[in-house]
Amino acid sequence: MSKKVQWHYHRNGCISCKRALDFMNQHDIKASETVSSNKKLQSKDAAALAAQASKVIIAKGNKVTEFNMKESTPDDVSEHMLGPTGNLRAPTLVVGKTLLVGFNQDVYTRILG
Repeated sequence: MSKKVQWHYHRNGCISCKRALDFMNQHDIKASETVSSNKKLQSKDAAALAAQASKVIIAKGNKVTEFNMKESTPDDVSEHMLGPTGNLRAPTLVVGKTLLVGFNQDVYTRILG
């Protein structure tokens, strides 16, 4: 049986998004809802996603930062979820009560693998 993520936000042409999609395909993981980054999600949208999560994991290259949402505010966490344009970074996945932003092989393996 395939695994599922509730929500997948991605950008065509993005190397991290391609790696995330390749990982999902290799592990038979399907997204219930997929949203293209053509739909620009900004700070308020990132804060709303963080508010629904119990844990937010943000990967930027090899650096991984985890936030326990019982100890952090959505507004504080949302600042880390945005790229230089002020839009939500892609790829972003909602997996249960965990929000994954960016791609890191070890994090994906731990959460999805």
